[in-house]
Amino acid sequence: MAIRTVDELDLKGKRVFVRVDFNVPLDKEGRITDDTRIRASLDTIRYVRDKGGRVIVASHLGRPKGKRVPEMSVVPAAARLSELLGAPVKTASDCVGPEVERAVEALKPGEVLLLENLRFHKEEEANDPDFAKALAALADVYVNDAFGAAHRAHASTEGMVRHVREVAAGFLMRKEIRYLEEALRDPQRPFLTILGGAKVSDKIGVVRNLLPKVDALLIGGGMANTFLWTQGFAVGASKVEADKKEEASKVLKEASSAGRKILLPEDVVIAQKIETGTETRVVPADRIPEGWLALDIGPKSRERFCAEIRKARTIVWNGPVGVFEVEPFAEGTRAVARAVAESGAVTIVGGGDTVAALEKAGLKDRITHVSTGGGASLEYLEGRVLPGVAALDR
Repeated sequence: MAIRTVDELDLKGKRVFVRVDFNVPLDKEGRITDDTRIRASLDTIRYVRDKGGRVIVASHLGRPKGKRVPEMSVVPAAARLSELLGAPVKTASDCVGPEVERAVEALKPGEVLLLENLRFHKEEEANDPDFAKALAALADVYVNDAFGAAHRAHASTEGMVRHVREVAAGFLMRKEIRYLEEALRDPQRPFLTILGGAKVSDKIGVVRNLLPKVDALLIGGGMANTFLWTQGFAVGASKVEADKKEEASKVLKEASSAGRKILLPEDVVIAQKIETGTETRVVPADRIPEGWLALDIGPKSRERFCAEIRKARTIVWNGPVGVFEVEPFAEGTRAVARAVAESGAVTIVGGGDTVAALEKAGLKDRITHVSTGGGASLEYLEGRVLPGVAALDR
């Protein structure tokens, strides 16, 4: 695609609309508990300021469903952005309208204005043409640095772009696309993908798209249950997606005929309840007793998975391999995290739960690239076109 990045544009004196993803978690007092997403776009915002652009920052936060919800205001994000920039960040009481237009026009080169939550207007998610034009009227230049929202065709990610003369990707967007594209097009080999999480349905598209590209695919977590059950194994009370049996069976057959290695758990940690202190057992993955749940990969599976990880030169990981939030079922994900961090490979990790597991293990800083967009990265790995990326293609 013909996508320019922000450093290819002349920004001096121009109104630069920077779409970011400041959808940060807030506690009950409205304090930000994790500012990772704000930090992720600092390079882009600083660059626009340094080049004399008048910076208009816009984001959504939470799911206000088109209503003004005070608890979902972006004002706390403005305060944190100001601290990180070491410069004042102005705020607008809305994201469109005469008052916002006046605030934008009053900006001087290098100054920053954060618009109020885009999703306070239902027209944002509806990609309403008039709302998109109203946003576009604020800008001379459009920069998308919100990879986490790039899979949504919303007014601020897709609709307004066609009404702005100059458009570009921010540095975070460029980085996200580069790492994922290199993994898909020209990975260092062996290329290994690790997929976990609860549902096959969430990731079957990723499995099908990556199967011809990878050297090995490790499947854990709840989604492994469906693949095991498809082969006629007893999975006890573990949840399976019966409507995905045919697709799972097809994937296993295609992998076998193409010589692609798929590793499923050979033993699992089971329990009857998902809670600390409950009785646990380790059993073969094909012989889970009635009434018991598979909640983590077992020691043999950990050893086998980690041995495969150590061979890899490119690793893409999305989804924990067990219920890592509850201690008796955390060791599998912890072991995988350690192996990935110590592999020496190019490592790309996405998905909120996976990133949380890395943070819990204190290993996040040892990953080559931690994606800020779980849903967007999954759709990219599926081979789907992301509207927010396609809109930048001029």
